[in-house]
Amino acid sequence: MRQRPRRSSRRFRNFARRQSATSRSRFQLPDAAPHIGRRRMVSCRQRSARDSKMVYRQAERRAGRGPAPHNHILEDAFMSALPLSGIKILDLTRVLAGPLSAQMLADLGADVIKIERPGGGDDARAFGPPYLTDPEGKQNNNNSFYLCANRNKKSVTVNIAKPEGQQIIRELAKTADVMMENYKVGDLKRYGLDYETIKALNPGIIYCSVTGFGQTGPYAPRAGYDAILQAMGGLMSVTGHIDGEPGEGPMKVGPSIVDYMTGMNTSIGILSALYHRDANNGEGQHIDVCLFDTVIASLSHWLQIYLVNGKMPPRRGTWGNGGMPAGVFRCTDGELMLVVGNDGQFQRTCAVLGEPELANDKRFIKNNDRVVHGKEIMAIFAGLFLKKPVAYWLEKLEEAGVPSGPINNFEQVFSDPHVQSRGMRVKVDHPFEPNLSLIRNALSFSGTPITDYRAPPLLGANTRDVLATIGYDDAKVEALKAQGIV
Repeated sequence: MRQRPRRSSRRFRNFARRQSATSRSRFQLPDAAPHIGRRRMVSCRQRSARDSKMVYRQAERRAGRGPAPHNHILEDAFMSALPLSGIKILDLTRVLAGPLSAQMLADLGADVIKIERPGGGDDARAFGPPYLTDPEGKQNNNNSFYLCANRNKKSVTVNIAKPEGQQIIRELAKTADVMMENYKVGDLKRYGLDYETIKALNPGIIYCSVTGFGQTGPYAPRAGYDAILQAMGGLMSVTGHIDGEPGEGPMKVGPSIVDYMTGMNTSIGILSALYHRDANNGEGQHIDVCLFDTVIASLSHWLQIYLVNGKMPPRRGTWGNGGMPAGVFRCTDGELMLVVGNDGQFQRTCAVLGEPELANDKRFIKNNDRVVHGKEIMAIFAGLFLKKPVAYWLEKLEEAGVPSGPINNFEQVFSDPHVQSRGMRVKVDHPFEPNLSLIRNALSFSGTPITDYRAPPLLGANTRDVLATIGYDDAKVEALKAQGIV
């Protein structure tokens, strides 16, 4: 039976390999360091208080403060300020699903190098206003669509249609842990940037392809966008007003929710593959993530209804998916959302509404009964909620322990004291806007909190610095720029 290598030595060897190129850390391993990886190292869990100080010193160096590293390199190799510090990601994705995933990994500490087309950049930059205002009044390509998915990255412009550009990507891939792309199936093979080619250069690389329909199947060659996959995957068929109501029919979910969920799946796949690699002697692999698979899997309990009884679930409008009654109710001055999740909550809601006897009506005693008689109980509740304003009902329902909430617009969301206390809006210093607002990462860690938010980069802002790590001096970069390669 094959023995697993010691985790500590393996992790250091991987770290040393990654650190040979650029990384988020501000120090480089000395030439003699790799041999240390063969020694047995102390487990992170067994570290003393002395070692824990390395976190602080490392964080200070990353912020440009504190002394340069010396003989504490082994401790620094293990102790990181963020979960993915030391991981290098080459990001060739565009628009939304892939960039959202890369952004999440960048938030977690990965060094993400975003590859963009010279001149135009990521397609998202051309998806329309609003754009930031250039201080010089010039047109620019820093719009809200691009800004939402590209913080904490470096932007490098490379024309991958040119042989010289392809060579740049291959050189960067040699020291990358992850390469991400969302080109149509087969496109990158023409450029010698497909998985098999990159794997030959870097056997341990995690190569992740994000597409509309996946790498296999009759639809694999097709391009795919969020709205198309909402339609084809069945999401629109169960979204929209109830049949028979005004405006009935299939409806698209507002934001690009399939792109977002695909981004989450992409991140999960990459993190899982990184763990697998470190647990299996550095074995890399190809990950196939697509929007079509994602939207189908996301339908979850809705789709399971069809798989159990063969019937198409009806559109429910704003009705809930389990507890009943659940939905939007109009009040004297607005609307609220109510979800009655169990029989106890139903009894308390009836009391709040001034109709406690409803809880004893044989049509509504159990939740299964209320599901069967859903239209009846929803109609009764609709009439009762019309008697008072939203704030009154929300206060009474809160006191009774019944889940409910206002229907907020975005201004109300960011004015909510709970949202403010959670810090969901973060500020970054952008060249065009020194106090630019972004949405923070939704993850909160007790030991490795995400506090480093850097503005989405201007197009090509980091080209020189990144290419310098693979031996391209200023003269060579200028020559490539003149040829339209960078």
